[in-house]
Formats: sequence, C-alpha cells, structure tokens
Amino acid sequence: MTDTKTESMPFQAEVSQLLQLMIHSLYSNQEIFLRELISNASDACDKLRFEAIADSKLLEDNSDLAITVSFDSEANTVTVSDNGIGMDRDDVINNIGTIAKSGTKAFLESLTGDQKADAQLIGQFGVGFYSAFVVADKVQLNTRKAGAKNDQGISWESDASGGYTLSEIDKPVRGTEVVLHLKDESKEFADNFRLRHVIKKYSDHITFPIMMLEQVAPLTDEQTEAGEVQAAAELEQVNAASALWTKSKSEISDEDYQEFYKQVCQDYEAPLTWAHNRVEGNLEYTSLLFIPAKAPFDLYDASMQRNGIKLFVQRVFIMDEAEKLMPRYLRFVKGLVDSNDLPLNVSREILQNNKVIESIRKASSKRVLTLLENLADKEPEKYKTFWAEFGSCLKEAPGEDHANKDQVAKLYRFNSTHNSDANEQTSLDDYIGRMQPGQDKIYYITADSLSAASNSPHLEIFKEKGIEVVLMHDRVDEWMMTYLNEYEQKPFVSVAKGDLDLAGVGKDSSETETEKAEAEKRLAEAEPLIKRISAILDNDTSEVRASTRLTSSPACVVLAEHEMALHMQQLLKQAGHEVPDSKPILEVNPEHPILALLDQEQDEERFADWSRLLLDQALLAEGGQLEDGAGFVKRMNELFLAMGQSS
Repeated sequence: MTDTKTESMPFQAEVSQLLQLMIHSLYSNQEIFLRELISNASDACDKLRFEAIADSKLLEDNSDLAITVSFDSEANTVTVSDNGIGMDRDDVINNIGTIAKSGTKAFLESLTGDQKADAQLIGQFGVGFYSAFVVADKVQLNTRKAGAKNDQGISWESDASGGYTLSEIDKPVRGTEVVLHLKDESKEFADNFRLRHVIKKYSDHITFPIMMLEQVAPLTDEQTEAGEVQAAAELEQVNAASALWTKSKSEISDEDYQEFYKQVCQDYEAPLTWAHNRVEGNLEYTSLLFIPAKAPFDLYDASMQRNGIKLFVQRVFIMDEAEKLMPRYLRFVKGLVDSNDLPLNVSREILQNNKVIESIRKASSKRVLTLLENLADKEPEKYKTFWAEFGSCLKEAPGEDHANKDQVAKLYRFNSTHNSDANEQTSLDDYIGRMQPGQDKIYYITADSLSAASNSPHLEIFKEKGIEVVLMHDRVDEWMMTYLNEYEQKPFVSVAKGDLDLAGVGKDSSETETEKAEAEKRLAEAEPLIKRISAILDNDTSEVRASTRLTSSPACVVLAEHEMALHMQQLLKQAGHEVPDSKPILEVNPEHPILALLDQEQDEERFADWSRLLLDQALLAEGGQLEDGAGFVKRMNELFLAMGQSS
C-alpha cells in the first residue's frame, strides 16, 4: 500500500468527549474491543453479501467472506481485517470521524462521572469502533470499498488526541483492516491464546469464519539438529461460525444466549430474559427475541423511530431496525427474525404491506407479551426491573394494538391507595381481588406526580369508605386512559371526572332513612350559598354544586367525563398544542368551616374574592394554571391582612 496524499482533520466535538469517557470508563473490561471490531467486520461482510445479490461484480471474484485476526508481539499490534463492503472517503469521515447517531448530546449529558455507571450507559449507546482506543494509543484503519479501483483506498489514523489523518492508498483487497498499536498495559492482547479466548467468549456465533494463524508446535531440539524446517503456519477458523438461532434450544446454554445478545445487540449488560422459537407450517421462520435489562437513554425520544429487530432471510442479513416486525410500543425488544418465505431482495418498501411480515409481527407481539407474563409470574423482582425501565412503553399499547389490549393491561403495575410505599405497585388483577362489597368499577386518578395524586382531595370519600384508588402519574397515563375503557368487564372511572355515585359501595355504605333525610336537608340549606358562589364564578365554571367527594377539603374542581385532566392540558399548551376551551365544575363542601364563614360574609366584594380563592386553590390542587396569578396573590394577601386585623 502506497500513500499518495495525506490531510489532517479534527474530530467532531462529541467524538473527542466520548473517546475520553470510554477510555476511562471501559478500562476494566478492555477485551470487549475485539468483540466490537469483529462485530463491525461481520456487519461489513453482511452488507456486501446483501449488495452482491443485485450486483455480483462487487465480490471481485472472491465470494468467500471472512474475518481475520492477527498480531505481532514484537511490534505490539493487533489487526482485525475483513473482505466485506469496505468504505470510501465519505464513508470513513461519516462513520469514523463523526457520530451521526441522533441524541448524542443528550447521551453525553446523562453521564455522571461514575465510571461503573457510565460504562453501563456507554454500553447502551453502543461503543463500536471507538472501543479500540481502550487498548491502543494509536489506531490505523485501511479500507477500500467493494467495486472501487485498487488505488482508491483510504487510510485513517488517529491517536485519539483530537483529530485524525486521511491518506489515499493502494489497497488490492477490498474491505477494511484495523491495526491497533497497543498501549504497554494492554500488550497481553498481542498473544495467540489470549485472542482466541476472547473470540470464543464473545464472537463464537458470528456467522462468518474468524481466521487466525494456526498454532504450530515449535521444533524439538532433536528435530532442529536433524535439519528439519518449521512448517509455514496456515490460517484456521477459530469460531463456530454457525448462526446460533438455527441450533436447537437444547444445544444452547444461557451463557451462549447472553453473549450472543451482547455481541449482536451491542449491549454491555446481559438481557433480563429471552424467547427462542422456530415456526413451521404455512410460514417458516425463526425468532430470537430479547428483553434488555436497561432502557437506552433515548428510548422515549419521539425523533428516534428505533426498533431493535434485525431481519434475516435464509440466514442472510437483510436490514437493521426492521420496524414492521414489532409494534412501536414494543420497540425496546431486541433480537432477530430469520424468514424462509421472503425474497432476498426484500426492501423496506416491500415490507410495508407484506402478509408474511404482518403474520410474523402478530405472532412475535404475542410471544413477547407471553414472555413478560411468565417473567411477572415466576420472577417478580426481575419484572419490577423491567417495569421501571419499559413500563411507559407498554402504556402506549391501548392506542396502537387493540387486539392485545387486555393482555397488555394484565402486565400493568400502578401505585394505589392500598399501599403508601411508592416502591410497591399493584396489578389490576390484584386490585380487583381487593374490591369492596358492591364495587363493580376500577377507580383511578391521574396527576403529574405521585404526591399530587395521593394528596388529591378527590380521594377523601374513597378513603373514608375504604375503596382503593389507582394512582396514575406518568405523562402517558391520561392518554392511555382514553383508550383503556375497561378491564375484565369492569369499567374504569376517574374519581376526578363526571358525577360520582358510591351508593352501596364500601364501608358504612348503607344509609338509614333518617341519615338520607338529614343529608338532603343540609344540601337544601346550602343551596342559597351555592347560588351566590355560582353567580360570581359564572364566567369561570360550568357549574357550582355540592360535593359528594369531599370530607375534609372545602372545594375541588371536577371535569366532564371525557375531558382531559388539567395537568395534561397544561403540558399540551406548553408544547404549543391547541387545547379546546372548557370550564370545570366547582364542587364545594357545605360542611367545611370555610364555607360557613363564606356564608356569613355580607361584603359582596370580599365574598367575590373568597369565592375566586376557593376556585383558584382547587385548580392548583389539580395541576391547573391560574389565568391571573397576580390576582390570586393579591386576594391571598388581603385575606391574610383581614385575618390579622380580626385577631
């Protein structure tokens, strides 16, 4: 290879930052550099095999795709090479000199400085080529794109200090060669046995042969004296090179699955669980699906249309992130599907309305949900981990996957008034098992925090009657409940919306005729006060009425049955969305001392201020925002002054 022209270029700022973080955070697990470089080489071979389906000339009369690992103990180098698709100058700059992945800045901001924790985050991001600098103080990459001329090769070189050089070179063999100049503390990797061990550990299931020079026994003294010559070493295959998913499950250990997952899915941690299935009949395909232990940092980034499923056809890799193979709410699932029924030249456009893909998608969705059910039943602690990481994704299901809505709802976990410990959550099945006599509805409340939900005045009558209420405080919950209307034939009812009828439900649910008559009398006596308040708040409320919800608070706002919660309305407004104008219902507690004071107030201006304060504090308690915050403060100050003067 001959250099013809060299130019120096700076790294993208994020690359320099990420390089330094990786070098320090991944130091304790140096050997993964080989896994990552072999994985890249495998991807390059996969891409060439796929591209060659349409253009066989790209193979350049050499269809035997392979990866070669070599070392030089005297020069202290390790080299990983492949004869895959290769790169041209633009490819090198885009793939090596920059990080094109969306969300890099957010990822870097999420790092904590704790090396152990950051190593896990970096693993979720995908370390790839840059892991080479964990063991090397200089890296050289020589590459030529398949189909290009020999003199169109590119050499990339860097010591990770802030930039890199690019040179034009002659490269007779297509593909990519990465030469690592090892640091003194990493020279252990310039060793035959060490490299073979790492390859077997991490990359045994790479489907292309990984070749190394065979280990030749040294000549004995007798052989040397007899004039024998050392035989030339030949390349030998050191990995099994068989697709793991094509084997019988009985032949694969848990460790095999875990290492395969780490290598293929580029994760630093082992998965929580997995499902390996072979389907035969009208359709023939194999799926190997994993549930990760940690959510990637950008899982809920709307701009990232991620999907972790790789598509193979007859063991030929076709595409990454085949989004049609799994619904969006299961986008956290990683793994692969290998079909015998699709053509090798399948494209994303062909997948759009493909019946084979649709059948695989439905079956795979069911398989994942069943896998999660088994995890919840048999390993509840692991399921807690899953729910904390991915629960919000599952809550998107009712609006996306009506057919599996009930099966998904079975997997939901919520806080509730049954347990004050925020770490203890309940399933809907457990909630139903604790229902009070006469109860046939699932009561819930949505709020923007657990504290706001658990302290809502709407819960007062439920606590008094011993009726459990589900506390929903994820942002997605309000949206979810517009699609999740019932579970096990029991309707969901928001305690903060519509009319409330708890007659015959819960503790002390049977009222005597005398008690009913007394309650009706109190309501009749409160009617004039309610009319006075209603006249003041006519422009701000749709109705003022006596409450059946409140036992210790003076007032609360109630929305119409199908109206959006106030905290959600506020979020949408802040995001620039239009929200239909609506007026809440104000419910007041006629037996509260504040209402008694209000009833005695003869000064109409002060009465109006008190009435507005009553509405304002009720709106704030529900996560609403006041239209006139300054007016609220002024009224509060005047109230405090009046209280001080009266005392």
